[in-house]
This record gives sequence, C-alpha cells and structure tokens, in this order.
Amino acid sequence: MAGSVGALAAMQMFVKLVGPEYSPFQAVFFRNAIAAMMVVPLMFYAAGPTSFRTKRPVGHVLRSLSGVLGNASFYYAYAQIPMSDGMSIAMSVPIFTTLLAIPFLGEKVGLRRWTAIAIGFVGVMVALDPTGDFQMGSLYALLGTLCWAVSLIFIKKLSETETPYLIVFYYMITGVAVSLLILPFVWVTPTTEHLIFYICAGLVGGLGQILMTFAMKFAPAAVVTPFEYTAICWAVLFDLLIWNVLPDLTTVLGAGIVISTGLYIWHRETRVRPAK
Repeated sequence: MAGSVGALAAMQMFVKLVGPEYSPFQAVFFRNAIAAMMVVPLMFYAAGPTSFRTKRPVGHVLRSLSGVLGNASFYYAYAQIPMSDGMSIAMSVPIFTTLLAIPFLGEKVGLRRWTAIAIGFVGVMVALDPTGDFQMGSLYALLGTLCWAVSLIFIKKLSETETPYLIVFYYMITGVAVSLLILPFVWVTPTTEHLIFYICAGLVGGLGQILMTFAMKFAPAAVVTPFEYTAICWAVLFDLLIWNVLPDLTTVLGAGIVISTGLYIWHRETRVRPAK
C-alpha cells in the first residue's frame, strides 16, 4: 500500500510539472487511457471476460463521474498550489466519508467520532488558511476531496456485489469517455517534454492502481488504510526536491489535525466493525 500511495503521489507530481496552461481533463485522459492499457489486460487475465459484466451500471457511472471530477479538481489544484498544501486538505477524505455515510449508508456515529469530525473540520479550515495567503487552488483541492468522499460512498455500496476489478475498470473507461467529450473544446497540444510527463503520470498512476488493488486483496482494509497518510510525506518531499518549497506553519498544523482525526476515526471504525 505504501508503494501505491507513493506511485499515486508521483502521478500528481508529473501532472504538476506539466503546468497550469493545460486543461485538467487532458491529465484525466492520459492518466486513464494509459492506466487502462496496463490494468485491463491484467484484469482480463486474472478474472476472465465474464468479470466485466455488471447489473449496476448506474452505480458505476455515478461513482466514476464523482471520481473523475475529483481527480480533475486535484489536478487543477496541484497546478496552482504546493503539493503539500493540497495533500493536507485531501487527507480529510475519511472525515467527509464518515459524515456522508450517515445519511447514505445508514451508519451510526457516536459522540467520539462526531467530536473527531468537528476537530477535523477545524484542521481543514487551518489548512485552507482563509485569513492568510488563500488561493483558489485550495478550494479546488477541497472540491476534489468532497468528490472523492462521495466516490468512496459509491464504492462501499458497489462492493456489496461488485469486484474491485470491475469498479476500477468502469472508472477508467468513464474517465476516458468523459475527457474525450471535453477535450475538443479545451485541447492544447503538449510539448514533447510535457507529453513525456503525461505518459509518466499515466504509467505511475496505473502502477499505483495495480498495487492498491493487490493491497486491498491480500490485506484487510484496517491494515492498509493508515498507509494512505504517507502521501503527505511524498508531497513534502516532491515540493522540496523539485520546487524548493517547504510547507508553512498553517499547512503543517492543519495536516497534523486532519491526519490525527482521520486516524482516530479509522481506529474507532475498526473497533466498532472489526476487519474480517
């Protein structure tokens, strides 16, 4: 799982290297098209052609659309702000997922997790830093976080009947289809250097998807989930090595609050609903 998180962070790094002059849907296209070339043959080999059939196409479309919009929002955000700033906000996905699970999944949340959610929102506001050097990229990171939380709710519902392979397959296909509909209106021909960055983003994105699928297959979610928070370490490392940027105090403080509350929510969920 740690390798998956590192690969997906590298994907965001390559998209950021491309720069803000391109539409985020170009990154969506390259990421999903190249990843599909890597992942679909592996899925076909592992599960066979019948595994691509589904009786819940609407659920897949809704999940995929929320995921695609989330990724496009993150791509735009990382083009505008340091990776560590955006990743600090993105770490609040478990907080929003827990909140959304109450009306949509009927989950019960006790006083302790409600308190953790409230503290987590404080951490998000600190990371956003609305009274300081606020940037629109931070709002797009928040939008991406909300979209991914919605996407995870759909994944939880789909997982009752669908395999992880099927969920990943429809996500990539939807990402390619949506981006192809939008690209004629926003396409900017990338330079050779930027095209290489896009291809690298697709390759490491596909690798991250494969590693995550195997991590979720061979280990309980309760074991692999904490490794997702290592993404902030990768973000800080890339910011420092490539852009010579260190996170400011509000980013560090906000990230610390968000990660602490996210880990507490994970701890409570594993106690209330132990991994099988």
